[in-house]
Amino acid sequence: QVQVVESGGGLVQPGGSLRLSCAVSGSIFSIYNMGWYRQAPGKQRESVASITNGGVTSYADSVKGRFTISRDNAKNTAYLQMNSLKPEDTAVYYCTARRPIPEITYWGQGTQVTVSS
Repeated sequence: QVQVVESGGGLVQPGGSLRLSCAVSGSIFSIYNMGWYRQAPGKQRESVASITNGGVTSYADSVKGRFTISRDNAKNTAYLQMNSLKPEDTAVYYCTARRPIPEITYWGQGTQVTVSS
């Protein structure tokens, strides 16, 4: 059974940094494309960043230059480094692990990030 577990959320002041971690167990991590989504209160869930199993990254325009997604296949973990945080980054952040073939996506339970002074 594949499990996806996020950690690292919390309360941070504007301009601060946080690093989210996403640990995957129960399968071969290196074959998964990993992603981070977020959902703010009253808003739709949106894609934040992704990294393929080959290491190709992509970002939402709203976080480019501030967030960095990475992965460590030896640790079965993906990361989201978030710098220069803004109040509008406040949301529940979800990690996804997407197996390409056959395609299936696993979601974590989410971790709250609050940016406030």
